[in-house]
Amino acid sequence: MADVEFTHEKSVLWITLNRPEMMGAMSNDMRAAILERLRDARTNLDVRAVVITGRGKGFCSGADLSRPAGAPEPVRTAGGTRETLRTGMQVLLKAIWELEKPVIAAVNGTAAGLGAHLAFVCDLIIADKMARFCFPELRLGLIPGFGGIPRLKRDLGNAVVRDLLLTGRSFNATKAQQVGLVSQVVGEGESLKAARGTAAQLGKFDRRTAIAAKKFIKPIPYDELKREIDIFCELFTQPAVEAGLKKFVESKDAQPYLP
Repeated sequence: MADVEFTHEKSVLWITLNRPEMMGAMSNDMRAAILERLRDARTNLDVRAVVITGRGKGFCSGADLSRPAGAPEPVRTAGGTRETLRTGMQVLLKAIWELEKPVIAAVNGTAAGLGAHLAFVCDLIIADKMARFCFPELRLGLIPGFGGIPRLKRDLGNAVVRDLLLTGRSFNATKAQQVGLVSQVVGEGESLKAARGTAAQLGKFDRRTAIAAKKFIKPIPYDELKREIDIFCELFTQPAVEAGLKKFVESKDAQPYLP
């Protein structure tokens, strides 16, 4: 069974991160497969909306650091590091952000690090009541490096952003809805059903109107995104990061990313 599954249900493309044993951790192979399918969805008139979800108790626990292919090694490359980083997970998140069609995150469990980024670039987040969101990058000596800070600053008050980034602690679904991160909180195991209903509602409207509305409400903070990548790349060269990544990979804790 593939690590990421794609199904086309009526006018909706469903993307399922199918790694329950890894809490949905994303490898570069998964990233490439999703990016290819999104490029097809951009011009496919049969796709009116996209839903991204996970399987098991994890939506996406971050990048798969247990494999070399899943680690953020592009920033280790001497010369042109920022550009090679953009060709990885940053490109995937940018593609989701810029997709003209509505994208829904059906968050069924933990969304940590890259998983939180993945949820936050979607247009709507529907969260299972057991879902949790966090940016644990400070534990690795890093800051979120894939657009998390600029996008959160756009949507939330600075006090909430500081809490998430500086403490590294997680927000449950109720807290995430209270601060404006989540559109809907539903019962345990109900996120897919709610996403299906929401996607059907989105498909009722004129395609051009939906595109115009999305462009208006989702401006891209290009300058801040660039600065965030610069800082991330600078920090990645520090010895503390290598030590933090090693400790993370070798941890026996079932959820080492949660505070």
